[in-house]
Amino acid sequence: MKQYTDLFIDFDDTLYDTHGNAVIALRELFETLQLGQYFADPQLFYDEYWRTNIDLWTRYSKGEITRDYLIVERFRRPLSFGRGLEPTEAYCLQASDVFLDFCSSKPGLVDGARELMDYLRQKGYRMHVCSNGFHEVQYKKLRACGLTDYFDTVILSEDAGANKPSPLFFDYAMKRSEAKKDTTLMIGDNFQTDILGAKRYGLDTAYFNRYPDYPAEEPVTYEVARLQQLMTIL
Repeated sequence: MKQYTDLFIDFDDTLYDTHGNAVIALRELFETLQLGQYFADPQLFYDEYWRTNIDLWTRYSKGEITRDYLIVERFRRPLSFGRGLEPTEAYCLQASDVFLDFCSSKPGLVDGARELMDYLRQKGYRMHVCSNGFHEVQYKKLRACGLTDYFDTVILSEDAGANKPSPLFFDYAMKRSEAKKDTTLMIGDNFQTDILGAKRYGLDTAYFNRYPDYPAEEPVTYEVARLQQLMTIL
């Protein structure tokens, strides 16, 4: 079994239950902004939000859109379905601020995340968050879920000046962490950004495939369906 010293670990939906926490936050947003007066069926708003969010984050990771565009557009589209509602940029920014405040205060973790982190810390690994998430939001999430102290370094795309899967992100990550390629493992749930990005950069990869109906598109070093399985590898 290969020996690693450094672990690059994606945060959203690898450790932090971003989707589950956002589902709760989206309902809170709907109630806070009293969107029921514009939507006969809240599900219309929720479904369009998720479709839009997936599209925009995919484009953002490829560098096709800016952070500011993503923040406004991910609410402009779903809010446009509201009858009699005119989602101006200011209104969308307000919705984003409220939503992100709700999201970043949620403590929910992916099943097995804390158990894994306790195990990895006990084993003496140097651990580094590697995330495309927004700077102010990611630090709030880390504090909310109690994982801040597990990490030696927090590496964010906004600081790197490039998103995963860009090699520029991994260049920055290697410099910040002072890790070495041959003893570093990248762990993540997004095959395109986390796994392919790291693989093409020359790192070993552990693909956390939470949905086994979608297997790895290329060979990876390791593939697991549950975080606890990483404890048999590391």
